[in-house]
Amino acid sequence: MKIYIDGVWKDSSNQAVLNKYNPSTGEVIDTFPAATKSDVDAAMDSSESAFKSWSEMGSPDRAKILYRAADLIARSRGDLENILTLEVGKIKREAADEVDGVLDQIQYYAEFERKLTGDIVEGTTPDRKIFQYKVPYGIVVAITPWNFPAAMVVRKLAPALLTGNTVILKPSSDTPLTAEWLVKKFIEAGIPKGVLNFITGKGSEIGDYIVNHKKVALVTMTGSTSTGQRIMQNASSNMAKLILELGGKAPFMVWKDADIMKALKSLVWAKYLNVGQSCIAAERLYIHEGIYDNFMSKFIKVTKKLSVGNPETSDVGPLINKGALSDMEKTVQEAKDSGYKILTGGAPPVLQGKFGSGYFFEPTIIDNVDQKSDLFQNEIFGPIIGTQKVSTMDELYEKANDSRFGLASYLFTESPELMLEASEKVRFGELYINMPGPEASQGYHTGFRMTGQAGEGSKYGIGEYLKLKNVYVDYSRKPLFINTINNSVFDNL
Repeated sequence: MKIYIDGVWKDSSNQAVLNKYNPSTGEVIDTFPAATKSDVDAAMDSSESAFKSWSEMGSPDRAKILYRAADLIARSRGDLENILTLEVGKIKREAADEVDGVLDQIQYYAEFERKLTGDIVEGTTPDRKIFQYKVPYGIVVAITPWNFPAAMVVRKLAPALLTGNTVILKPSSDTPLTAEWLVKKFIEAGIPKGVLNFITGKGSEIGDYIVNHKKVALVTMTGSTSTGQRIMQNASSNMAKLILELGGKAPFMVWKDADIMKALKSLVWAKYLNVGQSCIAAERLYIHEGIYDNFMSKFIKVTKKLSVGNPETSDVGPLINKGALSDMEKTVQEAKDSGYKILTGGAPPVLQGKFGSGYFFEPTIIDNVDQKSDLFQNEIFGPIIGTQKVSTMDELYEKANDSRFGLASYLFTESPELMLEASEKVRFGELYINMPGPEASQGYHTGFRMTGQAGEGSKYGIGEYLKLKNVYVDYSRKPLFINTINNSVFDNL
């Protein structure tokens, strides 16, 4: 594969490449360019040159390109689904769902083509007005994660491009193929030269350089909290606007009056979707003591039935890489060392053939985990969940909010009063009541505390890519009198 700079597909300037592995088999499936700082400079120059004409184009014309991109993706969606299975190890159902989300997001943002409005505000006198209108920031650097590599690319590209920004896309090194495929569709749809540039490579080599670049106006990144903090430090030198969606540690709360089957089905989705590699994944399970044994027996039984292996035919696919697999093994060992009981799972499955070298791990449930343990305080990002009993709503709120992260949360209850109360007391950017996720395009995906800042989706998300500009106008045609100046100095001029 290649990088794409100023309308040309090319190798990196030093010809260096990196390997891309299939997480299901551990085999190398492709190589991709390791871009250099000079490649970044070239992409910045290209984006800067293209900004004037792109930002001056009407948003309806920009939207036409987005609609065409969506149409091209839809026509060959099977190819994208296959890449997601090959590159990420997504099971077929999840790959199809992600492509559905890709198309929905492009459609949703494109429909804002005639809705990018401002305001006219009354001035201090009847013949003065303040025109407030929205303008694009300029060059947007979009850094995307590997867990939903298609959905996250379009969630950044679509609003940034529609609002008149130019974009440099830097995907995760674990998922360059998905990003390349999507970029080609946007180019085929008619994106002009320089409006969208695409580079790949190690974050350690070019990550700091790209976000610290003097030409960058906005950085949007989905990833770990530690990476987000580093970006904040580097981007501060240029005062770039930041949109950061970082870590999560979602509490999954089941009250005594809950619909057990609805909660159970939602939990299996919230925990094991994408092998638990999701920012909104359920990571802490709180169950009322009165239904704990009944609920847990069912949850364990269902978890044991989930098949792990070949993503073409199984319920649970592989983790993204060897490092993620090692993290899961370490997490379970630490739990054992702490005296916790492993209720099911806890190890890589024994698989035959080529899948025996894949990065698979069994869905794992750990009983009665301490609130202050690493299991309940640090993001796991895998198919492991710890449990706790709770007895009162106050206890539930206190424990649920006891996290440095604040993205998604889940509550199951049949009480309207508790639904409303929890809406106020559960301090997370998203609360799903009696339903699983994921977030909708028209919802604002944001979080509290260390989960990041700003957000994506909805009219608020598209507004993140626009800067409000104020123009003060006096059309009175009357002599101007300024109180702070002796106006007589202007006499007889």
